[in-house]
Amino acid sequence: MIRIINFLCVALAGFSCLALYHVSEQTRVARVELAHVNHQIAQERGLNSVLEAEWAKVADPSRIQQLAQTKLGLDDSTSVQLASLDMLPRKGEDPNPLSNSPVHKASVVVPAPKPAVATRIAAAERTGM
Repeated sequence: MIRIINFLCVALAGFSCLALYHVSEQTRVARVELAHVNHQIAQERGLNSVLEAEWAKVADPSRIQQLAQTKLGLDDSTSVQLASLDMLPRKGEDPNPLSNSPVHKASVVVPAPKPAVATRIAAAERTGM
């Protein structure tokens, strides 16, 4: 009986050693993966800071203003005039406050679109259907 108990204790100790070795190996693999992921995160943060610096250079308002003036021929003076709250008409005042400014009232006449049904009927009459 004592031999059986001793054998079971030795077998239990052996299985315990194997289980601990397995857990330790999983922990080692997880540490290696964690180090790899941390390295990737550090690289991505570095790339992100480079992109932020490039975006700050590209989206600089003075650069955009310069490009608008050189490439598009836009001038900032009219937008400053239009952006002023003093340009809004007061109640009972002249409804056209821009009449004396270089900005003129613009209007566009858009032709009324033909109804889709009338177009289809006209097309059917032409084809003889």
